[in-house]
Formats: sequence, structure tokens, C-alpha cells
Amino acid sequence: MSARSEAPATLVAAARKSSPLALVIEAVNDVASRQRLVRYLVQAEIRKRGVNTLLGNLWWVLDPLLLMAVYVVLVTVIRTQAVPDYPLFVFAAVLPWKWFTAAVGDATNSVVGQQRLVKQIAFPKIVLPVAATTAGVVGFAFGLVPLLSIMLFYQDRLSPLMLLIPVIAAVQYVFTMALAILVAGANVFFRDLGNVVGHLLRLWFFLSPGLYSLAQFGELGMVRANPWMVTVAGFNPIAVLFESYRAVIYGSEQAGPMLPSFLALAWLLVASLVFLAFSSIIFKRLEPDFAKVL
Repeated sequence: MSARSEAPATLVAAARKSSPLALVIEAVNDVASRQRLVRYLVQAEIRKRGVNTLLGNLWWVLDPLLLMAVYVVLVTVIRTQAVPDYPLFVFAAVLPWKWFTAAVGDATNSVVGQQRLVKQIAFPKIVLPVAATTAGVVGFAFGLVPLLSIMLFYQDRLSPLMLLIPVIAAVQYVFTMALAILVAGANVFFRDLGNVVGHLLRLWFFLSPGLYSLAQFGELGMVRANPWMVTVAGFNPIAVLFESYRAVIYGSEQAGPMLPSFLALAWLLVASLVFLAFSSIIFKRLEPDFAKVL
């Protein structure tokens, strides 16, 4: 079946006039009815990532390990208090962070990068950021290989609780999808957004408990004097995800792996679903003008 036959006969030109609920339903139907197109785009995205590199998708294995090494060396030099099994402590955050940044980065240019397709073929454009985000799941699965390898060095932290990783990943997928759809639509009209997103993501990582835990953050002198900072930090979606992954992979310094906060994950999932609905509405309202701008 050709890409043209996957497309609807006409674009919904009245998208701006539709109600928010109608736009959300339309976005869901767009993706559900174009599963073959999404699957094709995901496969193309995976192939594209490795086409110009010698190791291809093996960089999903090497990148988290290299980032872990850099952060371990950097933090070990400047820290005064040692953290047991610190490489595993860091890797538990680096792996989901790489998935998040790769998905958002690819999604940012997913519509702009397909401008010829957008202009020539009528199809629901929302499948482009959806495919870019979904392709990142495959990379994340590759990243579990070095995680299992590292766990061989820290066998005392190996636990059946690691089976909860897909549950946490599902919450991250919904949140990532919401952000990806929003930035993909906005980048069509504000081309500088790609550069801005890159800088904001770097800042976001260092403001999140990737190299430290929320408990360690609360022990800082400035934070002790301002307890509200811990509360604000806890509302960071990435902080919730990092703390959840770290709970099942690393756990506490003494007790080892433990259950994540299911309440925090549930709140993040609900908030992400609302965010996803909002992003879909914005995207569908902007979609009729994509071809004009591109």
C-alpha cells in the first residue's frame, strides 16, 4: 500500500473551528487509523539514525555508558561525600534521559524535516512526532543491555523490582509524547525552537536529580533554609521519573532496590494525559497552516 493510499481524501480545513474535545478525538483517530504509516515511519526513523555512523544503533549502548563515565569522573572529583555504587546510581538516570532527549530532539524536526511529504501528500501530520517518539522506545530497549551488564558488577542490587521498568517507561512515553507533539508543531513556525530546546534540555538535566537524589538536594544549606525548594523540585516530571527508575534499579544506599512511589507516577500519568490532550489540540489547530509555512 502506498503512502498516498494511507492518506485521507481531504484535509480537515476547519480544524481551528472544531471544539477541543473534537480535536483530541480526531488526533487519536488519526494515529489509530494510520498504524501502518506510523510503523513505516518508525522503521525509517530507526534506519536513518544509524545510516551515517559506523556503529549505527549500537550507539544506544555506548552513549549511556560514555555519559555515565563522564558524569562519574566529574562528580567524583568535586564531591566530598562518596555514594556507594555511584556508576549505577548515575546510569539509572542517564539511560531514560537519553531516551527523552533523543525523542524530543527528533520530534522537534519531525514535521520540518518532512516538508516535501507534508506539501505533496494529504495525511495526518501528527503521525510524524508520534513515530519519532515511538522509535525512541527501541533505542531505550537497546540501552537496557548495558544496564544488565552493569548489574553484573553490582549483583547485590539485582532485584525482581527491575521488572517494573516497563511500567515507569510507559509513564515516560506518555509525557515524552505530549512534549514531542507540542514542540513538533511549534517548530514549524519558530525555527529557532530546535536550538532553544537543546539548551533547555541541558539545563533541565542539571536541575533534575540525575547526578544526585532529591534527598541529597534537600541536605544543601540553601535548600534547608528554603524547604519549599524541595517541594518545587518534586513537581519536576523528570525528577519523578529519575527517582522511580533509581528506586527499582539502585534503591537506597543501604537497603538496595525498593518500590517506586506509585502515587507520584499516577499523578504524573494523569498530568501527562492532560498535557497530551492539550498538545494534540494545539497541533491540530496549527496543522492546516503547515503546508503554507513550509
